[in-house]
Amino acid sequence: MAIFEYAAAPESVRPKIREQYGLFIDGGWAAPEGAEYFSTINPANEEHLAQVAQATAADVDAAVRAARKAYDKYWRKMKPADRAKYVYRIARAITERARELAVLETLDGGKPIKESRDFDIPTAAAHFQYYAGWADKLEWAMRAGQAPDPLGVCGQIVPWNFPLLMAAWKLAPALACGNTVVLKPAETTPLTALALAQIIRECDLPPGVVNVVTGDGRTGAALVEHPDVDKIAFTGSTEVGKIIARSLAGTGKRLTLELGGKAANIVFADAPMDQAIEGIVNGIYFNQGHVCCAGSRLLVEERAHEEVIVRLTERIQTLRLGDPMDKNTDIGAINSREQLDRIKELVGSGIDQGATLVQQQCELPGKGFFFPASFFTNVQTSHRIAREEIFGPVLAVMTFRTADEAIEKANNTPYGLSAGIWTDKGSKNMWVAGQLRAGVVWCNTFNQFDPTSPFGGFRESGFGREGGVHGLREYLAH
Repeated sequence: MAIFEYAAAPESVRPKIREQYGLFIDGGWAAPEGAEYFSTINPANEEHLAQVAQATAADVDAAVRAARKAYDKYWRKMKPADRAKYVYRIARAITERARELAVLETLDGGKPIKESRDFDIPTAAAHFQYYAGWADKLEWAMRAGQAPDPLGVCGQIVPWNFPLLMAAWKLAPALACGNTVVLKPAETTPLTALALAQIIRECDLPPGVVNVVTGDGRTGAALVEHPDVDKIAFTGSTEVGKIIARSLAGTGKRLTLELGGKAANIVFADAPMDQAIEGIVNGIYFNQGHVCCAGSRLLVEERAHEEVIVRLTERIQTLRLGDPMDKNTDIGAINSREQLDRIKELVGSGIDQGATLVQQQCELPGKGFFFPASFFTNVQTSHRIAREEIFGPVLAVMTFRTADEAIEKANNTPYGLSAGIWTDKGSKNMWVAGQLRAGVVWCNTFNQFDPTSPFGGFRESGFGREGGVHGLREYLAH
């Protein structure tokens, strides 16, 4: 009798990871001047993945000089339609290597493979495809009488929660507009940025158009402070964003910041409740809550509060926490021990301040950095869990009686990145959305992204926009 066995799933085939990665400067790989390397690990099991170069100020200077040379010699003079071909070529290469990049993103960052596979990688490719189409139509992105001139050399610093996607958000419009780039990925998740560098090399972009320098905060600071960088685009914490803004004040450099958030997800009693519960789950537990626009404050109309809590309690018990490489996993690994410690500290403060903690009941893996899906009830607006960004799978639930009270509580935050509204009344959706001080407002959905739509915030969530025509203007002189 024949015995049949399952073939290995495509995601289970581990991509080739080099033992050591250098810096990508002027179209080639280079060792760091200081000969210093750091280890990047798999947060799901704490296993070593690779040694990655720690770039010094001298390395950053070499990358900026390469970018300036490429800007003056090649990229600025190239016909826009030809630049478009290069940008589109990158999109095609990402699509062709989608499985490899998805596995690499999950190994290095800890997010579930189904999220890397179905969201991060396709959306990254879509951004390059979208902006490739704009490269020879930039005059239509400008206001009347303005010429679509590039800025020059752009320094771009991306975070660890969406490493490849954030790189695409920044690289695609910058390249389409005729700028050259020095990209600095997050220290804990450099591998997909380095894979993207190899893709760019294989796509035959002129040397120096894109450079990738890896390292910790010292590398980022050297890039921010370099005198020959014309623009800095940063996505990360509000604290670091403030430091960058102070550093660049008075220098004449352009700056865009996409920082933290503490988004309100407002559920009215007349909401389509089945969809709303799924929207709540997607809003806070997607990517383990490592989302700056996560719906981390749930505002529920008082007469629907009991139903929402009962249904949400049942729903989180069905979430699967564990190996991110398992395509059935919903909650993967927290990105680092440092981030896990911060989550635990803020959850402890919620308990100490009198809130009630509800968690999914599951066994955590013996190795790696994991935290169960959680939410708090009996939360006051003065609690730390209601005011500070936790950046983890932890939700703070509060109530309201009227729409005016919901708006007041939603706006009672120093942030202003995103918000969500759930109601079956279209007019109520539009009226409430108009009162919320948030850069992006989702109605009867959450965490929907598209390269054609601008994204960004204000107040302590930063300024500037990424995506859409607005994202182009951030990389054009006007």
